[in-house]
Amino acid sequence: MRTCVRDLTTGMCLKFVTLDPGPAGRQERNMEVILMERIEKLGQMGDVVNVKPGFARNYLLPQGKAMRATDANKAQFEVQRAQLEAVNLEKRSEAEAVAGKMADVSVILVRQAGDAGQLYGSVNARDISDALTANGYTVDRNQVRQDVPIKTLGLHDVLISLHPEVSVTVSANVARSVDEAKIQAETGKALLSQAEEEARADAEAREAEANADEAVIAQAEAVFDEGAAPEVSEEEATAEAEKPEA
Repeated sequence: MRTCVRDLTTGMCLKFVTLDPGPAGRQERNMEVILMERIEKLGQMGDVVNVKPGFARNYLLPQGKAMRATDANKAQFEVQRAQLEAVNLEKRSEAEAVAGKMADVSVILVRQAGDAGQLYGSVNARDISDALTANGYTVDRNQVRQDVPIKTLGLHDVLISLHPEVSVTVSANVARSVDEAKIQAETGKALLSQAEEEARADAEAREAEANADEAVIAQAEAVFDEGAAPEVSEEEATAEAEKPEA
């Protein structure tokens, strides 16, 4: 990567140098792995895929979801493929049976909340898994697919992954009390006063505006990120250096 060395006093470009980013700056090569189960947006059991090394080392390999695609591992997988597929089919059938029982499940989570129904805290994956377990459904927090914690009163759809190929959506009814949760279940919306509804509408409008601003900033940064901005050519630098001082 070429960069310009400038005079600290005048800011003029003195010369161009080539920088070596070093090992830390060089992009690490992808790792080839064999998937031991279906991974969303990646592949099916038995597929050989290329993934980021960090994703493989920190998630896929330690959790047994994949193994390195060495010749020995490929041969071992082919020997065990029929058995692995049979076990996977059995587990999927069990998960489908559980999903059928959970199709209309709703759990109540009582929380304190302020204006506009904003929670004092949040409802996370562990809270939802604990509520489901208390209702007779054994669900680990890692099976709860939640991008961000719930921070408002109301009815929230939550995806539960029972198996790599089987998921079910449950309802998290977050309310100030069990009685309010029942009303929310009947009306299908958060139980708020008129003032709180207006405050929530204002808060959502501000959040939408903030998200729009962040999107614009992110787009601008993508245009002017490292290496995207046009470099100064040697001819331009020479012309700049020869300009008479004001």
